[in-house]
Amino acid sequence: MRSNWLPYFVSILCLSTMLRAADAPKRDDSASEKLGIKLSLQCYTYRAITFFETVDKAAAMGIKYLEIYPGQKLSPASTAKVEWSSMSDAAIDEIKKKLAEAGGLKLVAYGVAAIPPKEEDARKMYEWAKKMGIEVLVTETKPTEMHDKLCTEFNIKMALHNHPKSWPPDEVLAACKDRCPLIGSCSDTGHFMRRGLVPVEQFKKLGARVLHCHFKDLNDYSYIKDATHDKDGPGVHDLPWGTGKGDAKGMLTQLKAQGFKGYTSIEYEFGSVKELDENLPKCIKFYDETLTELAK
Repeated sequence: MRSNWLPYFVSILCLSTMLRAADAPKRDDSASEKLGIKLSLQCYTYRAITFFETVDKAAAMGIKYLEIYPGQKLSPASTAKVEWSSMSDAAIDEIKKKLAEAGGLKLVAYGVAAIPPKEEDARKMYEWAKKMGIEVLVTETKPTEMHDKLCTEFNIKMALHNHPKSWPPDEVLAACKDRCPLIGSCSDTGHFMRRGLVPVEQFKKLGARVLHCHFKDLNDYSYIKDATHDKDGPGVHDLPWGTGKGDAKGMLTQLKAQGFKGYTSIEYEFGSVKELDENLPKCIKFYDETLTELAK
């Protein structure tokens, strides 16, 4: 007898979940869209789960733009991974279908990933990016005339990402000196802090070369000379935006002041999935409220 109630119980549970989702407040990102400073999610934040699961989480939080990274498993039911050089047409179709079903989310960036040194190989990467709708390739590859040519041809940006020991602003500016405007910085504010650099000052220094951003707010500056991209100094970690020492409001204010138009990706390198689920909505709330104030 009890088993006969199971379908009804499941139906009621699903209906309850749907009603709670429908009653959840909708995100107001109108100020973000107006200013052209758009919020994306670097999927590396949810590296403990699959890309499809990450899409669902982004959609539930009202995030419309995604930055994908190489190596994330595609879905619980698949062995495929997100990787430009090995992704099948079937996997690409699966991704596009999933994004459409989740409400029309859009892929906007890919990285951090090396760009091949030979033009014929690099061209394949740009062709893949174009097929996926990607606007920014985030990399640590040193730009050359070849990248000028491909960025211009495909209208895709090449953004040099700084880890604590790579691509400080002065080196980015030197490398971009004779390059086209589509080549510049993916400014990782957390890694600025890990290097002992003040994010707002680095935005000012880089100016129009800031093309993309991994936006973070840490509880402290690291100043550790041997810091790597995945190990912080003692006790240094991500916090919800506006609660750390990075001056998150000042960063957004500076981006607006220098005419930045592009994507600021949430990227956490700290915390369990449960903690991320708790902290990311706080970041989004801070972001939307700050941009609403800046849009006045």
